[in-house]
Amino acid sequence: MQLIAKTFQGLEPLLAQELTALGADDIEIGRRMVSFSGDKTMLYRANFCLRTAIRVLKPIKQFRARSADDVYRAVQSIDWSQYLTTQTTFAVDSVVFSTEFRHSKFVAYKVKDAIVDQFRERTGDRPNVSVSNPDLRLHIHISDFDATLALDSSGESLHRRGYRQEQVAAPLNEVLAAAIVMMSGWDGSTDFIDPFCGSGTIAIEAALIARGIAPGIFRKGYAFEKWPDFDPDLFSTIFNDDSAERDFGHHIYCYDNDPMAVGIATRNIKAAGLGKEISVELRDFKDFVRPDAKAMIITNPPYGERISTPDLQGLYRLIGQKLKREFSGNEAWVLSYHEECFEAIGLKPSFRTTLYNGSLQCEVRKYQLFDGSYNALRASGGTIKESGDRRFSRRDTRASRRDNHTSRRDNHTSRRDSRSSRQHGSSPRTQRQQSRKRYFEDNEED
Repeated sequence: MQLIAKTFQGLEPLLAQELTALGADDIEIGRRMVSFSGDKTMLYRANFCLRTAIRVLKPIKQFRARSADDVYRAVQSIDWSQYLTTQTTFAVDSVVFSTEFRHSKFVAYKVKDAIVDQFRERTGDRPNVSVSNPDLRLHIHISDFDATLALDSSGESLHRRGYRQEQVAAPLNEVLAAAIVMMSGWDGSTDFIDPFCGSGTIAIEAALIARGIAPGIFRKGYAFEKWPDFDPDLFSTIFNDDSAERDFGHHIYCYDNDPMAVGIATRNIKAAGLGKEISVELRDFKDFVRPDAKAMIITNPPYGERISTPDLQGLYRLIGQKLKREFSGNEAWVLSYHEECFEAIGLKPSFRTTLYNGSLQCEVRKYQLFDGSYNALRASGGTIKESGDRRFSRRDTRASRRDNHTSRRDNHTSRRDSRSSRQHGSSPRTQRQQSRKRYFEDNEED
């Protein structure tokens, strides 16, 4: 079947690489989306495993739409008894880029009317619309005159992992946090530091990556679990497959100068069962000192939009000074918004790219720190890549796929046998989530 994974602008190549690693076929990068093909297993696995996707769609109708009547007729041509009954609730989301359709909600209403009218004509009754918790969620996308109607298999956005108990005033989206960690290439082979940790999102996503833990482990549910053809045994197998999980021999350090943020980060880390991997400490960045072991910094400092600071320029000058003096021989990745903030850092980035933090067009820049001058580094044989946007090619995706197929394990076992779990009166999902909590409690004194 054809599938579509939605993401944020700028993350499409990373999402394509993830899909390649999962074994998806026919991968094509689009604008804020990646199309691919796969079976039901791939649909479930994509929702459970993808770190940079915000939802996974299953297209059921593609058509040309030059008017509202075209939308209505195309939707009515579908046999909706395959997906709905009069007892089923549904909702319609719409995204429209068209001069003909100026209001996306109007398009959603036409889809809703076509479905309801079909049921009324056939049965005299109709399904109800439920915006908050529908049994079936539909998504219609119109670009110029090209329309795609799809089933939303995810439901709540996939960035809502389920571990976040509380958040600071301007939390970083989980998908964006995971993307920056993946973009950096950090794989758990060194220590990791976030000196402006906020609610701990970057650190938690880094720990999940280092441990090989799927981001969907704490999700309460997915929309596809309400579909008529849902296969609970298949999903239990995917949910309980821990073959990709691994040990993490280093450590992740979180710092913040706000006691409330430190408390929130601590509770979120505890909810994720990652207390052994991550420590949180109340510490101002002016007190940052050289770490004992090789490490990488990835951080999202305040940039004066939703979180203010008395001396923004002074903060970023301090960041540059501390990185130069206390972090030589390592790498630092900084996400920020204002160009003047980056200028205040006073260091030349070796890589930069544009990302969107909500509606804000931000940049993430990599700083490769070294002792002495750049000329001395070159004379010793070292190099720094020229600054510029990183590009991912399809060749990279194909190579990644070959590597994945070579290294993929042929045999793996499940942590919990789903049938045995049901006999003991507890679902596999509940048991695995409880095991993660027990893991934290067992290591709470570490």
